[in-house]
Amino acid sequence: MSRWKKLPAQLDPCARQLVIRLRRLKDHSGLSIRQLAARTGYSPKSWERYLGGRTLPPREAVEALARIAGDDDPTRLLALHEVAAEGWGSPQHREPEPEPESEPGMEVLSAGAENPAAPHGRSLLIALVAGAVTLVLAVSSAVLITVRIMNDNNDGDHDNNSGSATAAMAPLAAPPASPSPAPTQPPYTCRLKRVDGLWYAGNSRTREDTVVYGNVGVEVAEAQCLLRRAGFSPGGIDGEFGPLTLGAVKTLQKHAGLHVDGMVGPHTWKVLRG
Repeated sequence: MSRWKKLPAQLDPCARQLVIRLRRLKDHSGLSIRQLAARTGYSPKSWERYLGGRTLPPREAVEALARIAGDDDPTRLLALHEVAAEGWGSPQHREPEPEPESEPGMEVLSAGAENPAAPHGRSLLIALVAGAVTLVLAVSSAVLITVRIMNDNNDGDHDNNSGSATAAMAPLAAPPASPSPAPTQPPYTCRLKRVDGLWYAGNSRTREDTVVYGNVGVEVAEAQCLLRRAGFSPGGIDGEFGPLTLGAVKTLQKHAGLHVDGMVGPHTWKVLRG
């Protein structure tokens, strides 16, 4: 059996009788306040107010408690509820029907609803903070825009000054250097001369050095001049042992009965100078 607190002295007699009946039904059900709230859909705090005589319970709550306690005919209890509602007393004893408890957070909402001044104060504080933040953001934006405009102007002046300086210095720039000429092969000439029965072209007097395909130098130019004198054209007299010179050497060797290897050695020099 629950130990109930005394009911308010100013409570109407019919309302007092209703609360006592509800307390008995609650004790008969064997449920706690929290269990009763879960079975009826009204929060534990609402049932504490109903059973404490501070608030008139709604008709649906009375019916739900009677049904849970096993009262199949709550007619007399509901009639007592109607009489208690008429003589409940001053308006502060009445309370709107609470919302059914679906989540624990709903009790917090109900507590906030009982003190409407608190949300109003919080709303005013939030509005003041939001206004201050908006003012700070607006001032910051104005400062940033001003700084950006000043930087753009400074950049434009710097660009103009740089362009003027560049234009003024342009006539002083040194003219582009002319490309250096590519190295060229030294010119070779054929100054044919017969000495002691041997032909010389004035480039080399060798009779033993071997000249082969790909060589470059005075020996190649000497061989080219002597090939031309013998009637075998090596192309130009450029000192490069290329394909034309190679073909001329092979033709000479074949014509002279020498071993055709395309190289100008002692035997080929002997034929060229003889």
